[in-house]
Amino acid sequence: MPNPLSLRITRSVTVRPLLLAVLMLALSACSEPEAPWHAKDISGVMPDLSFTLNASDGRTVTAADYEGDVRMLFFGYTSCPDACPTTLAYLHSAIQQVPEPLRDRIRVMFVSVDPRRDTPEKLAQYVSAFDSRIIGLTSDEATLRDLAKRYRTTFGYGEVNADGQYKVSHSNAVYIFDGQGRIKLLLRTDLPAEDAARDLTRLAKAANSPTSGSS
Repeated sequence: MPNPLSLRITRSVTVRPLLLAVLMLALSACSEPEAPWHAKDISGVMPDLSFTLNASDGRTVTAADYEGDVRMLFFGYTSCPDACPTTLAYLHSAIQQVPEPLRDRIRVMFVSVDPRRDTPEKLAQYVSAFDSRIIGLTSDEATLRDLAKRYRTTFGYGEVNADGQYKVSHSNAVYIFDGQGRIKLLLRTDLPAEDAARDLTRLAKAANSPTSGSS
């Protein structure tokens, strides 16, 4: 007759490796690396989104006014001949490829760095030509320079011509922040719009979840 103690020891020795294997499998599933982003991942490299600016409708707005939404920050100006219309049209195309229920969780902050010419009326008319989710913002030059510096960029004004017109040099990069205002991605228009849409969809889904965390 088998020794009961021997049976208990045998069962214990058999079960323990099995439990260990199940535990290791669970841990390995939890620690699976996240899928890479299509745009450049700059998580943690820059500060959270923060600003106080004037909206094209006359309101003073802050980043907190759009908390919970995925926000894209882009510096430009309405008289821009190429980079601004190209970038805003590109962002519209990317947003249109995001599943419809999630599109309203996305906002584009178009910050005009040309406050002398970009009146609220002109700014409102300009952004509305591209997408209703684009918000026209501006402020005085000093405030704009502080904001640009916060995100490691700058802008400059060219020579004024005989007609009183001038060009403004600025970056064409788009900064993407998650629903909690944390910096996530740096986007440029050389990335296919469908890939940008995949990143935006992923962020919008996270912003839309009850935990509102962004991975």
